[in-house]
Amino acid sequence: MEFKTIDQAAYLSLRAGAEVLEADVFGEKVLRLKDGFILKLFRRKRRISSASLFPYARRFLANAIKLERMGIPVPRMVLHARIPSIERDAVLYEPLPGRTLRELSREGLDQQGKTVMRETLTRFVIELHRRGVYFRSLHIGNVVLTSAGELGLIDFSDLRIYPCRLWKGLRLRNVRRIIEVP
Repeated sequence: MEFKTIDQAAYLSLRAGAEVLEADVFGEKVLRLKDGFILKLFRRKRRISSASLFPYARRFLANAIKLERMGIPVPRMVLHARIPSIERDAVLYEPLPGRTLRELSREGLDQQGKTVMRETLTRFVIELHRRGVYFRSLHIGNVVLTSAGELGLIDFSDLRIYPCRLWKGLRLRNVRRIIEVP
């Protein structure tokens, strides 16, 4: 994975014409660039934190590599960068082809479609837990049904992989986040 420091002019050129997909009071967080790639920006929330030693962008990349090795579909990483002018780290990636389960559920699935989605998601989550994957932000907006018919993950910077299956307390905490499936 290539690492670059991007100056202000290069950043402005990169983001020219981009669609802002996510932002907060601190600024832009996720941009879809003109070429379809995604630029995810990470800010350090506190001056003294573990993010100064192991930045969120690096965590995102490390998790992408680990998940990919486990055979779980993830976006294809292209670039890891530091943008000093806006005090952000960033990753550039090709989106995972497919649709999030949230997008699919909003399309008005019939009862059979909802049942199939719940069962498929349940099997996927059980498999993640069996493999030691704890994903604090696991919800149907972060699970993608790929064009190949597999479930994959996006937005996994806060994911943690344990060397053994998850214990009951973590499994229960993780499942509470995905109960929103209609």
